[in-house]
Amino acid sequence: MRVAIDTGGTFTDCVYLADGQLQAVKVFSTPSDPSLAVMDGLERIGVGASLELRHGTTVGTNTMLERTGARVAFVTTAGFEDTIAIGRQARASLYDWFAPAPVCLVPPELRFGVPERVGAEGNILRSPTDDELAELVGRVRTGGAESVAISLLFSFANPGNERRVEAALRGLGIPVSASHRILPEFREYERASTTVVNAYLAPRMESYLLQLEERAVAQHGPARVDVMQSSGGIIPVRFGAQEAVRTVVSGPAGGVIGACRVACRAGFDRIIGFDMGGTSTDVFLADMTAGEAQLTRESVVAGIPIGVPMLDIHTAGAGGGSMARFDAGGMLRVGPESAGAEPGPICFGRGALPTVTDADFLLGRLDPETFLGGGVQLHRERTEQLMRECKGPLATAVDFATGIVRVVETQMEKAVRVISVGRGYDPRDFTLVAFGGCGPLHACSLARSLRIPAVLVPALPGALSAVGILLADTVRDYSRTVMLPDEGIENLSAIFAELEDRAAEEFAAEGLVGTACRSLDIRYRGQGYELNVEYHALSPLRSLETFHALHRRRYGFAQESRPVEIVNARLRMIAAGEGYAPGKRALVRGDGRAALATTREICFDGNFRASRIYRRDALVSGDAIEGPALITEYTSATLLPPDCSAGVDGFGNLVIAVGGGVSE
Repeated sequence: MRVAIDTGGTFTDCVYLADGQLQAVKVFSTPSDPSLAVMDGLERIGVGASLELRHGTTVGTNTMLERTGARVAFVTTAGFEDTIAIGRQARASLYDWFAPAPVCLVPPELRFGVPERVGAEGNILRSPTDDELAELVGRVRTGGAESVAISLLFSFANPGNERRVEAALRGLGIPVSASHRILPEFREYERASTTVVNAYLAPRMESYLLQLEERAVAQHGPARVDVMQSSGGIIPVRFGAQEAVRTVVSGPAGGVIGACRVACRAGFDRIIGFDMGGTSTDVFLADMTAGEAQLTRESVVAGIPIGVPMLDIHTAGAGGGSMARFDAGGMLRVGPESAGAEPGPICFGRGALPTVTDADFLLGRLDPETFLGGGVQLHRERTEQLMRECKGPLATAVDFATGIVRVVETQMEKAVRVISVGRGYDPRDFTLVAFGGCGPLHACSLARSLRIPAVLVPALPGALSAVGILLADTVRDYSRTVMLPDEGIENLSAIFAELEDRAAEEFAAEGLVGTACRSLDIRYRGQGYELNVEYHALSPLRSLETFHALHRRRYGFAQESRPVEIVNARLRMIAAGEGYAPGKRALVRGDGRAALATTREICFDGNFRASRIYRRDALVSGDAIEGPALITEYTSATLLPPDCSAGVDGFGNLVIAVGGGVSE
């Protein structure tokens, strides 16, 4: 059985295929040991022998945010020990003279230089002697390092010296991360920073992933465990343990894959993804007319640059568990602190501080009868009492709850503007795909603020990230800096062949056969950054034409007479994931009457209105519903304000027209 599990801050989502249908199970997360919730989910599903487990994990993300990683030693070319702290000297707040300096993951006493030098062309000018390497090993051992990151100058051009240093430090018996394996590309600081992050995460990720694999094998016999990468592809657990930096936004990446697949199947090719979970909100923009969701190699996670490919996701500290408070000036604040799974929101019966989920519950937006299939009891009297105690200067607990919702929705609107308006995209040209446990509750309000005309709520919205992980392809990315003039584009076959041989060997070791996709990073000579374009093996000059066209589309101009520079050769090896293509049902006109459960008061814009409560599992393709209404289901709930209407499409998705008019 193939099972995909996404660990979130509040819930751990488990998704699997049974009789050709997607099924979901949600359990409370166990922050102290996330693997316990994974095992709990597998037990509830009833997994027998022969398990294939796919995992999206927040261990890497939380380690970065909480700064609980390993004590890292940084080894580089002598004289460049402090470059990891100096960075690019860019100021995050340009005009804030009191902004603290970014915290470096490597303390000064653990920055070591080794006497060596490789030229820019890859020629070795100076190699470290055996005595110098022995001295380095002794200094690292004395420093008490728990992990080592090695990034020597120009090791991407010739890794000979770096391999010798790596071999010497392996004798320490601690994880060693070498830049020529993690990111063999130019840009000294980004390469070093990425290698340091890998070393920082490696001990914890290796321990967690291997322990998870051991527990899966112990309970279910032969088990294959894979992990989701930040780039949206699956890799075997041993690669995830060795290259932990590739799993930093593992869980949210599954949501991107799931949302794109659902939207394409439903006929929407320009989407803004809105994933509101228990701890945070992740947003992204995807224009499938120009390819899949955008990848970036310029990510910054918890203030640290990371150069490996990652899906372009923007995160805001606003989730269902985000806690509300009044600051010293009496202003209402929401997040980024979260109640998480322990203690959780007030309405779960454990927490004592107000959260977004408590506000939604007090406003009538959660159905206590159907929340998580009735598996979690919601405590109304307790919620009302503690919300009254925490309401501050506001008149009533309802005013307090309304304010919490307005503040958190404003934060989410700001996040969407960052990835749309801030990058030259008009949100009105896109469809909002809402998922996560809380996303469908706030989607219509968010769409109205941004003037987005339609909202798509897929089936199993509260577990869509796990769905994406289940359906994702197995992917490995390889790269090499080449620094060639434009005429050198005809001489790349040998480099790509070498990368493909390595990829094919690694895939074969896992019993997989992959398809290679070649691409190039190209720029005009003298530019600081590149554009990635497909490499056409039969007609390489077409890649240059594609670059000029992309440059014109991205920046509004192209200089075809200007010399170009080929910076990096990239290879992506892909083994297609499990196919899942549910048939499209015929639409039968209906009003959802068979799904109507009850009528209850729900608060909209400060006023309670009688609203219909529908059970989503009883809706059929073709049903049309007018707001105000609440559509409940096991993994989430969808709020339909008075000026909105929803239709069920042939795939079981809810398609909501914001501002009136029934969608089909």
